Amino acid sequence: MGLFRRGPKRDSRDLARDGEFGFFSEREGGLFRSQVRQAFAEHGLEVTAYAGVVTDSAGRQFGLGNLAAVCHRDRRGERSWPALIRDHVGKVLRTMDGPQPLEILSEDEIRACLYPRVVAQETLPASDSFRYGRAPAPGLREVLALDLPEAVQMLSEDSLTDFGDVAELRIRAMNNLRALPVEGHETVRRGDGCAFEVLLGDSFFTASRVLVLDELVERLMGTGLTPDGALVAMPFRHQLAFHRIHDTRVIPALQAMAQFAAAGHEDAAGAISPRVFWWRRGVMTPLSEPGGNGLRVVADAEFQEMLERLVQRES
Repeated sequence: MGLFRRGPKRDSRDLARDGEFGFFSEREGGLFRSQVRQAFAEHGLEVTAYAGVVTDSAGRQFGLGNLAAVCHRDRRGERSWPALIRDHVGKVLRTMDGPQPLEILSEDEIRACLYPRVVAQETLPASDSFRYGRAPAPGLREVLALDLPEAVQMLSEDSLTDFGDVAELRIRAMNNLRALPVEGHETVRRGDGCAFEVLLGDSFFTASRVLVLDELVERLMGTGLTPDGALVAMPFRHQLAFHRIHDTRVIPALQAMAQFAAAGHEDAAGAISPRVFWWRRGVMTPLSEPGGNGLRVVADAEFQEMLERLVQRES
């Protein structure tokens, strides 16, 4: 999963856009939904397609947002869509119609595939099902999830009651997160001398490794973070970017990472946040805010004081 690659062939942005998924043209959106209906039909299900979901005769709803983003971003273009859609629909139906993991897995098996997952707050149900989850930063929520062979299942508060204390389960989940292998690591360098690191992986928990950033940085870079911490960005579930703060190169790094995060978040499957955060001892403070007129830095007084100290040290 590389950072920089040739983009897929797409319809011109000048054509009329799809009402739900603006990255599609009207034609692409119609083709996408037609192929979704066909994939369900191959499993004997007739579904009705709406803008962002399809429903079957039993009233079950299947969201299309992540699948649409996956199709849109695949560099092979439309020729890859039928296989991607069939694979996704098959996994969804096997997960929904098959035995439920919490009913067939032993307690030890559940704990072995338990991970913390950082998600956008807006992607969670409006109910209190995930109220147990921490908020590591504004707009984000940390929940517990099972990493299953064909799906990642986020666990509601009710589903956890039979497996022990949430705090104890989180400890086990965090240990599992620490043990994940590093799938990919790239350094993004700019002409002005600043650089930042990007962790990449197919794991749905790649971005969630921000929860153990200090240990991850030590493992990847051979040296830990200073008390000033790091800049971090989690555009979507398969990327985590960071810059260790130790000199004034943090200033151009912030600008570069803000652009990187906003671009990576747009149209992404499993989108998390378009913002850059200041990470210190596990606390994350937003530093950038995308808007209609581009990127805006929203550094607070404490961050400004740190910058002034770094400038004075180098003068």
